[in-house]
Amino acid sequence: MKETKKEISDYNLITDLSDFFKILGDSTRLQILMSLQNGELCVSSLSNKLNMTPSAISHQLKSLRTAKLVKVRKKGKNAYYALNDDHIEKILNLSFEHINEK
Repeated sequence: MKETKKEISDYNLITDLSDFFKILGDSTRLQILMSLQNGELCVSSLSNKLNMTPSAISHQLKSLRTAKLVKVRKKGKNAYYALNDDHIEKILNLSFEHINEK
């Protein structure tokens, strides 16, 4: 019985990891995450930087927040987004390092 629970637990972890990579598998979301590596930005700044509508940026930010990849800080009427923690930056940096290997 314990082996079955461990298998289910491992399967849930694998599913979570798969979902994590699906979120990272979108080029728009990657561009947003890369932009946030330089510090927090609001939707309008991201919109201008990526040449996309604020609505499209907000939609992607919602997915990134749900996946706990970004966090939001509200100041007055403005919301500023940043990478959730240093793990996200490390993952991005290691991924680019891997891709740039020759």
